[in-house]
Amino acid sequence: MFEDIKRYCNSLTRYSRYKTRVVNIGGVPMGGDYPIRIQSMTTTDTMDTKATVEQTIRMVEAGCEYVRITAPSINEAKNLEEIKKELRSRGYNVPLVADIHFTPNAAEFAARVVEKVRVNPGNYVDKKKFEFIEYDDKSYQEELERIRERFTPLVKICKEYGTVIRIGTNHGSLSDRIMSRYGDSPVGMVESALEFVRICEDNGFKDVVLSMKASNTQVMVQAYRLLIYKMEAEGMNYPLHLGVTEAGDGEDGRIKSAVGIGALLEDGIGDTIRVSLTEEPEFEAPVAIALANRYRDRADHRNIPEIETSPIDPFSYNRRVTNEGIGIGAGNVPRVFSDFRDEIISSPVQLEQIGYFYNAETDKWYMQDIAADFLYLGKGEIQFDIPNALRPVYDYSKWLTLENKVNAFPLYTPEEYRGNNENSAFFNFVIFDAAETGSDVLDLMREDRTIIPVIVTSNDHGMAEQRRFFFEMEKKGLRNPAIIKRDYPNLTFDQFQLYSATDFGALFIDGFGDGVWLTGEGISKKDVNRISFGILQAARVRISKTEYIACPSCGRTLFDLVETTNKIRKRTEHLKGVKIAIMGCIVNGPGEMADADYGYVGSGPGKITLYRGKDVVKRNVITEEAVDELIQLIREDDKWVEPVEIGDEKTE
Repeated sequence: MFEDIKRYCNSLTRYSRYKTRVVNIGGVPMGGDYPIRIQSMTTTDTMDTKATVEQTIRMVEAGCEYVRITAPSINEAKNLEEIKKELRSRGYNVPLVADIHFTPNAAEFAARVVEKVRVNPGNYVDKKKFEFIEYDDKSYQEELERIRERFTPLVKICKEYGTVIRIGTNHGSLSDRIMSRYGDSPVGMVESALEFVRICEDNGFKDVVLSMKASNTQVMVQAYRLLIYKMEAEGMNYPLHLGVTEAGDGEDGRIKSAVGIGALLEDGIGDTIRVSLTEEPEFEAPVAIALANRYRDRADHRNIPEIETSPIDPFSYNRRVTNEGIGIGAGNVPRVFSDFRDEIISSPVQLEQIGYFYNAETDKWYMQDIAADFLYLGKGEIQFDIPNALRPVYDYSKWLTLENKVNAFPLYTPEEYRGNNENSAFFNFVIFDAAETGSDVLDLMREDRTIIPVIVTSNDHGMAEQRRFFFEMEKKGLRNPAIIKRDYPNLTFDQFQLYSATDFGALFIDGFGDGVWLTGEGISKKDVNRISFGILQAARVRISKTEYIACPSCGRTLFDLVETTNKIRKRTEHLKGVKIAIMGCIVNGPGEMADADYGYVGSGPGKITLYRGKDVVKRNVITEEAVDELIQLIREDDKWVEPVEIGDEKTE
């Protein structure tokens, strides 16, 4: 049991913002009781003053309260003066943040100009060559003294000019020193930042913001939680900048961002948000605003009994141990339910929206990688033989009337289950309200291993209420696999997408849930099905399609990221389970390659470097040939399959 739950949040059941110290960034304070701030980063060449100013204005008008601009060298740092001057002359006083990698001299100049400087502790002083270095305590301390000597001048300048520092750790660019000492882990990410924080504190400087970004949502959430725990132990409470780095574009990028950022917001963690999409930066702010706005009135939610002890380790991923039932639980990936409540399904065409296609000529069914696993019919019926891979679930009263119950499963209320005279000999779905965790409910599962609970909630703080139900199951040693069910009425499509990703993703990141059952008023079954699989992919618990780790564009980018990502996606999106990283420059590229199967990284104007994992395979590939070369690399590894068409959909 992990009894000290407050080591990473105020409460696991009562929504409450984690209180951090206030840092004033150019008159827009962050932390404390101030609202969650919204920010983004320009994608223009920093030396192009006009383009950068105009893009910054578009970002501010979209809702950005801080704007970050890359300064890869002293020249760009100097041009920040011109950018700031032009913005102020046009009446825009938005605080500016200089983004620094590798170049302390650029940081020291920028700190005299802008309101905040972001440094990456993985490459501000250190280098990354993927070399393992043996350190004893003495040699490691000598390395820290070297960092102190290089970093202290920036701290003193920021202290003199009232400039804030963000110490922004990135999972993809941890230094060889940190990797050798702590490994590629949340612990390494946290220590990478705290080494720099301690130098700040030794100089009496506390205008600091911290971030723990990763493209892996599990790692990202664990790192932020661990950071708070470590800060509490050292008497620190610095404000936190949240973000999933290299989230990608479109729906996948939005879902992935909501899974990582939302899981932390649910526990009251976070003072500013940057949603990193491979799109124009003004499209990022509305997504961040939608995520933040959900918590404006969250504190008024219906009471959920407090959790005194947590049965899980919040700093590492461990899936809840369960028994197996009809392909649910144990080592099986989480299953997806599709809701056709009370409908009459008379044609196979109706199942195409959830990934099943029938060929009348061959009398065969074909299924996509995102084909639903269970079909809920309620009191409805289906008038033809469905594919064996799709299992129907009926309300208990309807199930009783079926002539053939062998391949169909009943869904009960607890009252129906206690009073039934007939049930499935195999497994039975029972709806449980997450608010009801009394012994009568839990004992019902203890006495009957055929029960698969379907956990529902109507609480505004529903994720926490469902999580508490899982906690109680764990404490009782129950091993029944469980389905998470959420219904979302009265939401826009964008809200539905982000809220469901937050609520389900947060539970899956904690290792809870063996299935997802999602419905939304006015949302098509096809959209619900696709989003369900997208959430599982973003939480890293079920891979059903190609994953793209695509960085947001910035002034360092060496090619058109949006165009290139779309080009690569068009050629490779049918490669289930393959991870491809698309990086505009070398800053985070090599690190993110380690988490991807293949990497496509800008290495110079018109030049691409291709990676297999973290290893360079081909350098200086001309851009026009790079996608073909990437596909050839995938072919050489026997991971390539030709796409085929099913109906209007491309599949494998």
